Amino acid sequence: MASTSRMPSSAEDEDLQEEFEHFDDFTLASSWERFISEIEAVCRQWLTDGTKNLLRKGAISLNIAEGLYKVKTDLKYAMKSYCMEYYFGTHNDVGRGNGNGWNCELHNLQLSFGVNEFLVIAPQSASGVVLDGPEASKLLSAVAIALSNCSGFWPAFVPVHDPSRKAYIGIQNMGTLFTRRFEADRIGSQVPVKLMHLEGLYELFISQFAFSNMDLSMHLFQVNLKMKMTYRTLPYSEDDDVQESEGGFTESGESPKSNHQSRTQWDDNCPWSEWYSAEDPLRGFELLTVWSEKAIESSLEMAEMENVSPLEAEKWLITPCLSEILSDGSGRKRIGFASQLLLLIDALHMSLDAKFVEDFISVENSGPENLKSTAVIPPPTVLDRVLKDLFHEVDALQLDFAEGDHENSRTIKGSPLESLFGQFCLHSLWFGDCNIRAIAAFWIEFVREVRWCWEESQPLPRMQANGVVDLSTCLIHQKLHMLSICIDKKRQLNQDCPKGDSQIQSDISSEDGDTETSFFECDSLSTPDHPNDPESDISSFVHSDDVKLGDPKHSACIRKGSAGIVGSMMLLKSYQNMHAPFTQDPPLMTEDMHEERLQAVEALGESFRFSAQLEKDILSSDMSAFKAANPDAVFEDFIRWHSPRDWENDDNMEKVVSNTNAVVESTNDWPPRGKLSERMSEHGNLWRKIWNEALPMPASEQKPLLDPNQEGEKVLHYLETLRPYELLGQMVSTAFKAAADTLNRTSFGGLKQLTTRIGQLYLTMAATFRCLQKNSLSVGTEDIEDLKRLCAIFGHVESLITLAASLHQKFLQAPRLSESIFNDYYNFYLPKMGTVSIGGDEKKDFDKKQEVRRQEREVVASMFTPPTVNQSWRKVLSMGNLLNGHEPTLREIIFSKRDHLSKNYYASHAPRGYQQELETYRMYICGTSNDLSVALAVASCD
Repeated sequence: MASTSRMPSSAEDEDLQEEFEHFDDFTLASSWERFISEIEAVCRQWLTDGTKNLLRKGAISLNIAEGLYKVKTDLKYAMKSYCMEYYFGTHNDVGRGNGNGWNCELHNLQLSFGVNEFLVIAPQSASGVVLDGPEASKLLSAVAIALSNCSGFWPAFVPVHDPSRKAYIGIQNMGTLFTRRFEADRIGSQVPVKLMHLEGLYELFISQFAFSNMDLSMHLFQVNLKMKMTYRTLPYSEDDDVQESEGGFTESGESPKSNHQSRTQWDDNCPWSEWYSAEDPLRGFELLTVWSEKAIESSLEMAEMENVSPLEAEKWLITPCLSEILSDGSGRKRIGFASQLLLLIDALHMSLDAKFVEDFISVENSGPENLKSTAVIPPPTVLDRVLKDLFHEVDALQLDFAEGDHENSRTIKGSPLESLFGQFCLHSLWFGDCNIRAIAAFWIEFVREVRWCWEESQPLPRMQANGVVDLSTCLIHQKLHMLSICIDKKRQLNQDCPKGDSQIQSDISSEDGDTETSFFECDSLSTPDHPNDPESDISSFVHSDDVKLGDPKHSACIRKGSAGIVGSMMLLKSYQNMHAPFTQDPPLMTEDMHEERLQAVEALGESFRFSAQLEKDILSSDMSAFKAANPDAVFEDFIRWHSPRDWENDDNMEKVVSNTNAVVESTNDWPPRGKLSERMSEHGNLWRKIWNEALPMPASEQKPLLDPNQEGEKVLHYLETLRPYELLGQMVSTAFKAAADTLNRTSFGGLKQLTTRIGQLYLTMAATFRCLQKNSLSVGTEDIEDLKRLCAIFGHVESLITLAASLHQKFLQAPRLSESIFNDYYNFYLPKMGTVSIGGDEKKDFDKKQEVRRQEREVVASMFTPPTVNQSWRKVLSMGNLLNGHEPTLREIIFSKRDHLSKNYYASHAPRGYQQELETYRMYICGTSNDLSVALAVASCD
C-alpha cells in the first residue's frame, strides 16, 4: 500500500518538472536577447576572475607583445558561430606606451587606437571577418549592450570588409557620459599623392572635426603630433652576393682552401675564410627614428617637417636584421666547422669495426652497400691539389704552435693548429663530404707523402726539426715530430759533417745534474767489483801533500769538446779550471715509448736498477764527453759537475750554490775539501763502474744516442699500420681543437660573455674526448651521441662568433653598439644553447632594439649607403625625411586633439571629479607611398 500511495506523488513531481522546463522567460524571448545574455555572462565571468585567475586557467601568451595574453569563447547566433576573444596585459598602460608613446611590442589594435584591454568578436569562417555591414553593426551593438549591463569598460572591435584591408569598427563605453567609437581601414594600392606627404595627412585629420566648407590650409588648428620613421639598409642583391657554395664545398668535393674564390666576401679577413665562406648573419639593419610629441598649428609646419633630417630626431633605435640560418639550432642547414665535424663523427662510428684503413677503399672489401653508393672519393686531381697545399705550399717561417691559442686549448689532446696533422684534419673536413672512404684514401696518400720525405731526406713540412716531443699532443703528432727530427739527423749523417754547437747541448749550468740524479734518489748501487777501493774515499788524496799537478799546456792540447769554464771550479788532481763539455741530447721518446718503458719496469720488478740501466747510455755519453773536456779529471770531478748534491764539503769550507745549482769555489782554497755522498761512495757503485769503462770522447765523435734510421722506420710502421678507429679518434679530437683554435683567432672586440663561452667550450671538449684517449676500443653508442651533442654546442658557439665578427666589422667606430647588440642577442640565444633543435610555439624572432647615442649616429647613418642606379630604379621617391637617399620604409604618425571639459559644451554634464582633459580625436596613420592604413578614434557625449 505504501508503494501505491507514493506513485501519484511521483507522477505529480514529474509533471511539475516538465512544466518548469517549458517555462518561457519573456525578458529573453528573442534569440538576439539570448545572444546578448550569453555575451554578458562570459564578460561577467572574465571580470570576476581577473588577470591572475585567467592566467591560472590557461590564458594564451602572445608572442607579438610581451605580457599580452588572451582568452576566448565560442558563441552562436542565428545559425552562425562566433568567437569572442579578450586581450589583456600584465603591465599597466600597455597600449599607451611610455616615453614618446611608441611601444614596439604592441598588438595592432593597441597601437592603432591607444587601448589596453579589449574584446574582438569575429565569425568562425575562412575569412574571419564580417562582410555584411548590418550584421557587423548588430554584432557590435550586442557586445556594447552586454558590456553596459555588466559595467564593463572594455573597447570592443569587429573585423569588417575584406581581410586584406585589416578594417575594424569598434565602440567603448567610457561611463555614463562619453562613448568612444573606432574605425580603421587600409589602402593597399594607388595611394593619393596628397596623402603621401605630411601636409596632406595633417589636413586629413583636421577634416574630421573642422567644417567641410573651410579651406583647411588657411586656418590654424592646434593638434599634437608624434612620428616614427623606419629605415632599412638595402638588402643584399643576388648579383653582389656570392653564394658561399653553402659553406665551401666545390663541385669536385675538394677543400675550399685549395680553391680560393676570387670574389670579395664579407669574411675574407676572418680566420675561417681559408676553409669556408660563411653567410653574413647580419642581412642588414632596421633604424627607428622617433620624434617626440609637439604641437602643430598649420599645414606649413608639416611641410617644413617633411624636409627635416632624421639626424634631428629625438631618439634613434637600431635592431639587426638577422639571417634565418642563424636560428638553425641543429646546424644542419648552416655549413661550417660544426656541420663538418658531425660528418667526421659519423665516419668515426663507421670505423669502429674495421681492422685496416685500406678496407674502406679496396674493391674486395669496401664496407656496407650504402657506403659504396653515398661515399664518394674525390678525383686524383683534387687529391693532388690538397697534398700540394699540405706539403709544398708551406711558408719557411719558424713554427710557433702555441701562438694565438686559448689557454684551455692544451687541455685537449690533439695536434696544434698549424702542424702537419692539424692541417690534415682540417682538410679532411672538406675533402669530399668527409666520408670514411674519402678520409681513408686521403690518409693513405698522406702517409705515402710522408714516407717520400723520409726516403729522400726532405724536411717534413709544418713540423719542427728540433725540440722535445710534446706529450700533451696526440700520438700521431708526436710520431711526426720524432720523424721530423730523425730526418734532420739523417741528413746530418748523410752529409758527414761534425755536429755543431747547435746540435749538442751545452751544460754549463749543470741542469742535467738534477735530471740524472732523479733516477738515483734511493739507496746506492754497489757491486763487489772494487771492494774497499781506496779511491772511493776522496780524503785519501785531498789531504795528501804529495799531489802532482798536471801540465796545463799538455791538457789544453788534448782537450776536446769544451763548452767553457764552469765558474771558478777547479779539478781535484790538477790545478786547472773545470770545463763543461758539449753533450748529446737525450733520446726522444713518444707517449707509447714511455708506456712500454713503464710496463717493462713493472714486469722486471727492480725498477731502480732497470731505470739505471736504461740511463746507462746517456750517462756513459756524458762521462766520455766530460773526460774529453777535462783530461785530468777524476770521478769525483764528474760528480761535482754532474750531480752537485752528491758532493759534500767539509764543515770548515763554505759552500756557495749558484742559481744553476753548480758549486762555485775559490781558487785560493785549492784543493777543495770534501767527499762523495754516502750512496756514491759505496763499494761497487754503478756510476763509478760506468766511469771506469767510459773512454774520453767528445760528443761530436760519439755514436748518436738516437738512431734516426731505426726510429724513423718505427714511426712509418706505426703510421702505415694504424687502426681506423685509432686514426679517426685522434682526428676527431684534433679537428675539434683546430677548428676551435681557428675560431678563437677571430677579432670580435671585448665581448666577455663570448670569451667565457669559448673557454667553456674547450673544457667541454676535453671532458668529452676522454673516451677517445684510451688505447682499447671503448667508444660506444653513448659516446657517439655525446660527440654529436658536442657538435650542436660547437655550432652554437660558432654562430655567436660569426655574429660577433660581423658586428665588430660594422661597428669599428662604435664598439659600444656592437657589444650591446651582441649582449642582447646572447641573452636571447642563451636558452637555446645546448639543445639540438629549436622549434615549437616558443620560437620567436630577435627584435630587441638598442638606442643609438648622439655621437654614434654618424656611424649608423654611414651604413645607409646611397643607393646605386640598379637599386633605386625600382621605386620612385615619394616621401620626405630622406637618410642618405633612403626614404622611410615605414612611416607612423599619431595625431591627437584634446579638449578641456571646463571649456567644453559637455562640461556641465561632466560628473564632479572627472578628468579635466579628454582626447576627443585620435588618428593613427601607418604606411608608405604604396600602402596607407588609417585608424580613427572619436570620443563623444551621447
